Amino acid sequence: MAYDDALFQLGMDLTRSSTAQKEDHGDSARVAQTEDRKDFFVERKGVRFAGTHLIVDLFGARRLDDLKHIESTLKRCVEVAGATLLHIHLHHFTPNGGVSGVAVLSESHISIHSWPEASYAALDVFMCGDAKPELAIPVLKEAFQARDVVVKEHLRGEELEQIEWQTAAQRPAATFAKPLKVRQSKAA
Repeated sequence: MAYDDALFQLGMDLTRSSTAQKEDHGDSARVAQTEDRKDFFVERKGVRFAGTHLIVDLFGARRLDDLKHIESTLKRCVEVAGATLLHIHLHHFTPNGGVSGVAVLSESHISIHSWPEASYAALDVFMCGDAKPELAIPVLKEAFQARDVVVKEHLRGEELEQIEWQTAAQRPAATFAKPLKVRQSKAA
């Protein structure tokens, strides 16, 4: 039962309707399905890596409980960074109004967790390929009227040796011997 309830809370229970936000299957989703992969490895200043991961802290921020504002801000971040939106899922907590969510991208993701009562939000902006995640920072600062923004950058996978990248690129995609099964609850 707890397993089934956990799936329902995550919007994954197939036997009951969910309060989870519907996926955004707009024009960008159709484009993402027809184009080549956009999450390719990049090289900057002689360093090859999977993508740039920005850890962003917003202090003295506003509108951190406004779902529509957060969704439109995430969409603007995706647009200015040159990324491709697949879908957005946001969850509004009560009673404090905090929001947790993610914009899933062809190039990776942007996630947010907010604490409106503390005027604080924690975001991850991780993008691969040609996307420019750093361009999302001014959008976030302006949209949430943040007093202070702290950004830490991590180049994902930079420690992986060149030969390992080449070996990984030659491997076929993972396959499963048996189809994965999702346990469903029985109707009450």
